[in-house]
Amino acid sequence: MLAQQASAVARDASAAARREPDADPVAAPGPPPADLTAAAFFDVDNTLVQGSSLVHFGRGLAARKYFTYGDMAKFIYAQAKFQLTGRENSEDVAEGRRKALAFIEGRSTAELIDVGEEIYDEIIADKIWPGTRALAQMHLDAGQQVWLVTATPYELAETIARRLGFTGALGTVAESIDGVFTGRLVGDILHGVGKAHAVRALAIREGLNLKRCTAYSDSYNDVPMLSLVGTAVAINPDADLRVLARERGWEIRDFRTARKAARIGVPSALALGAVGGALAAAVSRRHEHH
Repeated sequence: MLAQQASAVARDASAAARREPDADPVAAPGPPPADLTAAAFFDVDNTLVQGSSLVHFGRGLAARKYFTYGDMAKFIYAQAKFQLTGRENSEDVAEGRRKALAFIEGRSTAELIDVGEEIYDEIIADKIWPGTRALAQMHLDAGQQVWLVTATPYELAETIARRLGFTGALGTVAESIDGVFTGRLVGDILHGVGKAHAVRALAIREGLNLKRCTAYSDSYNDVPMLSLVGTAVAINPDADLRVLARERGWEIRDFRTARKAARIGVPSALALGAVGGALAAAVSRRHEHH
């Protein structure tokens, strides 16, 4: 009797399964395993964002009466020179950031972060180079960390990174006390060799193998960072970086014209490297966003 009952139950279960053709006993595949020792580092201005992110931020602040449009004159001059020559000057970068910090002196950090979110939506989102974003997504899809490394103030850089789904950002740090900006810097502008030092420190903290990492920049000033990693890519390069990239065999990607922007397919060598790294990863973990 028990055997007959068991047989009947089995038949009923089999019939029920046939009546539910959509039922799939195999769980859907999860995300690819994290590639624990590889990461990608992206400069921001003219690499990820068209023009200067700080100038875009300044436009938004001026519109909110944080300062006058007349105060933007030097920023605009530096931006025009940047766009015409494709080159940035270290003194211009430092002076621009210091003036920006003076403008936010006495403001609360929370207020500036909220304003940064608004300005991202209003201005910066439309300035993202699609080709560069596609490259960053390639690394994310391979389970790798993606970091912004920029002279831009940390709060703005972190907002851009978070909104694009990146791991985090390394940027110039403005001093704050009790949640209020003092108008001073913590350390120096994150620029030139400072970026290389910051990336090396991050690699130690995150357990990254720099020879398996990739760095992207438009500026010759970032050669120290580009030289630190296994794969360097010149994005919209200035004249000096273009020459050096050719000499060293670094890949060059230029998204500045419609004709060139049409060729934004991910470079096969980079894609293979990212995918290969993901396949080689033996352990997966969830990265904390910083």
